[in-house]
Amino acid sequence: MKAGHLRYSTAILLVWSVGAAAGGAAFAQDVPPQRTKRVMAHDAESTKLAPIVITGGGNGATDGYQPVATSTATRTDTPVLDIPQTVNVVSQKVLEDQHATSLDDALANISGISQANTLGGTQDSIIRRGFGDNRDGSILINGMKTALNRSFNATTDRVEVLKGPSSTLYGILDPGGMINVVTKKPEDSFSADIYSSFSSFGGGSTGFDVTGPIEGTDLSYRLIGDYKRIDYWRNFGETKDWLIAPSLSWSGEDTDVTVSYMHQDYSVPFDRGTIYDLKAGRMVNVDRTIRFDEPYNITDGKSDLFQIDIDRQLSDDWKLGIDYSYSRNVYTDNQARVISYNPVNGVLTRRADATQGSTIYNHALRADLTGDVEIGDFRHEILFGASYDYADTLRTDLIRCGNVTGFNIYNPVYGTLPACTTVSAADSDQTEVIKTGSFHLQDNWHLNDQWILVGGMRYQSYELMAGKGRPFNTNTDSHGDAFVPNAGIVYKLRSDFSLYANAGKTFRPQSSIASYYGNLQPEEGVSYEVGAKFEIASGLTANVALYTSEKKNVAYSELVGGVTVVKTAGLVRSRGFEVDVAGSLTDDIDIIASYGFTDARVLEDPTYAGMRLVNVPRHTGSLYITYDVGEIGGNGNALKIGGGVRAVGERAGMNGNDYFLPGYAVVDAFATYTLNFERPVALQLNVKNIFDKTYYTSSIGTNALGNSVGERLNATLTAKISF
Repeated sequence: MKAGHLRYSTAILLVWSVGAAAGGAAFAQDVPPQRTKRVMAHDAESTKLAPIVITGGGNGATDGYQPVATSTATRTDTPVLDIPQTVNVVSQKVLEDQHATSLDDALANISGISQANTLGGTQDSIIRRGFGDNRDGSILINGMKTALNRSFNATTDRVEVLKGPSSTLYGILDPGGMINVVTKKPEDSFSADIYSSFSSFGGGSTGFDVTGPIEGTDLSYRLIGDYKRIDYWRNFGETKDWLIAPSLSWSGEDTDVTVSYMHQDYSVPFDRGTIYDLKAGRMVNVDRTIRFDEPYNITDGKSDLFQIDIDRQLSDDWKLGIDYSYSRNVYTDNQARVISYNPVNGVLTRRADATQGSTIYNHALRADLTGDVEIGDFRHEILFGASYDYADTLRTDLIRCGNVTGFNIYNPVYGTLPACTTVSAADSDQTEVIKTGSFHLQDNWHLNDQWILVGGMRYQSYELMAGKGRPFNTNTDSHGDAFVPNAGIVYKLRSDFSLYANAGKTFRPQSSIASYYGNLQPEEGVSYEVGAKFEIASGLTANVALYTSEKKNVAYSELVGGVTVVKTAGLVRSRGFEVDVAGSLTDDIDIIASYGFTDARVLEDPTYAGMRLVNVPRHTGSLYITYDVGEIGGNGNALKIGGGVRAVGERAGMNGNDYFLPGYAVVDAFATYTLNFERPVALQLNVKNIFDKTYYTSSIGTNALGNSVGERLNATLTAKISF
């Protein structure tokens, strides 16, 4: 650990020590009780199980590790077993135990998920059931699309994954589904956490989370702050960011309003990873910590997110929800880009690139009218809604210099390729603007206590413009509309066991800023799924699913004359099998586990027919188990331990399947010791990649020159005091 980081961390601990000693006079709170387990009651007259009752713990959506209900799938709070679609949830408790710091960490617990091209580690880029890429609009925050490059941070409460076609409620999406990051909300009882973490890489983070009521009012607040400064694990670089996020809720007799704001400043390494030697059939034989770029490979930026959520109870049966979200991401990046590799002598040709003055912003507005009514002796959960989205992307100055040869990967000498300042007029002012408006409706029709029919429809219109250059050249200028239907059915054998099936369509307009192809046909997809959801004893939920999806006019990137452009494949198909389990095995043992088989390949295309889709593994799997040991050392001090494995099979590295990234399995573990002081203090050690496995998480897809390298062995020690 660097001396500056050590001094910084020591100072934080000293502040905490003083705060812990003085905190008793300011706040009075007992040690939080252990989570109460769920109860399943049996009817004395029959073997039919009574309804599940949540008796404590959790936030209503989750109970410890177990998903209970979700509003992501239906826009109303609905039991997971009543939804004819796969919904996987990574709860706050899972995120806390695993010390998740990214969306990739969280989603490693979910079947059928893998990483796509992350643009040098600067963007969330998630594949669901074979489909997905960076900036594909599939990652929402509180059900709203945003412009943020990274959606997971200190404000995250849980992550929900709605698999399969979700366009009826959420608009332009792939048939693989969507990811909803749910943030922490103000609470009406006081609590506070102050924490600090120290990384074996060097440096660490510190932050706080305070919430409670404003006395004498109907208001409650939450304030979250986080500061991070951690050395990058490869041979140079540093991650720095700070975040502040206030939120305020007002509860009236029939109206609830929550307003939240988040600002984040960040500086992260822009790291394309390592090179696959196509001739040798393996990654280049260089220590995994050695980078092939320059110290100026950095992305600096700032993000803002403002959201308002208004819920009004119009009557006993009807409720109106209005949501608005404004988000902005402003960034600048520099990079020494690898252009070619000589496998004979290890010499690279590189080029200094940069993007200056990039701004992405997004407005999202939706209104949903929901009713729980009786029509013709049947119960109907009805949803009527409308939405409008406006997304604007502008990359002002594109910096390009000439190719330079001479950097040797076996004897790297940095500083031989200076940062570029030459603006390329032909590449600058890259712009994409998309406006979409829609109306949607859905009905959950309860035929009886066992059968639920679900049907919905969305009318989607759009206007799309994209281009670049000085003078500006519009290369995409399109508009259109589409009807996007969905249908599903649930059969509840018992209150704890349901079978379901669904079918739905998806629709995605697409663009190219380059003039090589111009207007592109919209992607159109269709998906079918059957599955089962059930309780395995009390407190443990499982989901099993079989699905098949097809999509035509699929967009992918390729190089044409050294320029990355977007092209479409004729028809691709993804089909597979998934199992997800989450919850409690016993009062002391929690588990979250998954397995996914995905067969995703191109069916029709002049060039790529028969090829597997890039970065899509045939197999994914995970298992994480925790054990509450109980009191250790007297005085009510308690120990909790756990660990698990996350595994991913081999994946195609390029569109032409020229090589495959090898599969891997990585083992992680943690231990938490809670000191039963007046203000509880938790000390948690997380060790990731215990066996220091070398592995690769994704490729850029267009060539073999950029393969992201998974982090080496890393230990993080976290201290947290709770009020």
